[in-house]
Amino acid sequence: MDFNNKTVLITGGCSGIGKIMARKCIERGCGKLIIWDINEAGLSAFKDEFSGRGADIFIFKVDLSSVDEIRINAQRTKTEAGKVDVLINNAGIVVGKYFHEHSHDQIQSSMLINADAPMHTTLAFLSQMMQENSGAICNIASSAGLISNPRMSVYAASKWAVVGWSDSLRLEMEQLGKNISVVTIMPFYINTGMFDGVKSRLLPILDPEKTSEKIICAIESQRKMLAMPLPYWFIRLSQGILPLPAFDWVMRNVFGIYDTMKDFRGRS
Repeated sequence: MDFNNKTVLITGGCSGIGKIMARKCIERGCGKLIIWDINEAGLSAFKDEFSGRGADIFIFKVDLSSVDEIRINAQRTKTEAGKVDVLINNAGIVVGKYFHEHSHDQIQSSMLINADAPMHTTLAFLSQMMQENSGAICNIASSAGLISNPRMSVYAASKWAVVGWSDSLRLEMEQLGKNISVVTIMPFYINTGMFDGVKSRLLPILDPEKTSEKIICAIESQRKMLAMPLPYWFIRLSQGILPLPAFDWVMRNVFGIYDTMKDFRGRS
């Protein structure tokens, strides 16, 4: 996938890796850049910052927890910006609590934004990609979509859903003979503020700039899955060959995964 003159839509593109990926798409010569975000002030600031850099900028205030807003803004996007060539489902939220400490609203919003929204957003643009027999879809999941972890049960559930749906979509496009690439991204914690307070014993907290570059490169190379820093096959192989108590011991005592969220604060 060549970004040159393409139309790219990024959800949650006002901050974090969404904003960095947006900049990288402009640097690669995309013709139109569409940002969906719930942060109205952030959208305005984004347009002020990136207008005049070579790409036409389109901003839409979208509450991704609402299917109606996704449908309405998808139609607005098609009308105002035209066909979407590259869709990056990036928006997400996290509630760093034990499951029993969640409210019903927190559970619902986490699943709606993290798991449901990528599906509804993709559905809104997929038919046009299929008609054109061209497109790329990138779904930002998480390493939490591979490994269970205390204090992020609902977040992990939402990301397990994304991993299963995203890779199934990839297989469907291949089975139907469609030239539409689907890449599933499963990063460890990224130093963007979303996971402020997390501590990692062995694995590095990921750098936003380098992580964003790897994601954009994965889209360009039409990679199927990308996990970082540990490759997804290593995690799945370990889960497959180790008895569960042994796997838990390695994750807890070697990698320290099960303690990473103890001091979680999150973005204020």
